[in-house]
Amino acid sequence: MSLFENDQYEYTDTFFVFFKRENLPTPAAVKTAIAELGDRYDFGEISFREDQFESMAVFSPQDFSAMDIVLDLNTEVTTQIEEMVGEFRALTLTGDEREKLQTFKECDSRFDLFHFEKKVKGNDDPDAFIDPGGLLIVLEKLRELSDGVGIDPQSQMLL
Repeated sequence: MSLFENDQYEYTDTFFVFFKRENLPTPAAVKTAIAELGDRYDFGEISFREDQFESMAVFSPQDFSAMDIVLDLNTEVTTQIEEMVGEFRALTLTGDEREKLQTFKECDSRFDLFHFEKKVKGNDDPDAFIDPGGLLIVLEKLRELSDGVGIDPQSQMLL
């Protein structure tokens, strides 16, 4: 079940990890990589077909957050990359960011990381509890696992 269907969580934003399809990790490798992060994370459903990862829910109770991680292998991924490369060219990039941009240009697949905040009864302040730290740690682990490039589209940062 997607967290979009869970009324205990509210969607906040989306991050991406772009990678080459040849580096697509197995479902077991994804689960092992997240498990290596420790007790801070709990697993929800993991969905796969014929040993190909499709999606997974990851919960970070300490951060009052959770993530839906979804694999996207559609042809629109390369179109999105072309559009984003144009946007990144307008920015001043450091040496490390230029290397990431070059890797990014060669990608054809991505993980979508949908970030959710756990609703706390009686709290109306949207920034009171959620900590994006858990999301960034999971993003980095997926980036390493797939030898990819993390993207925060809101701030146009290569991670």
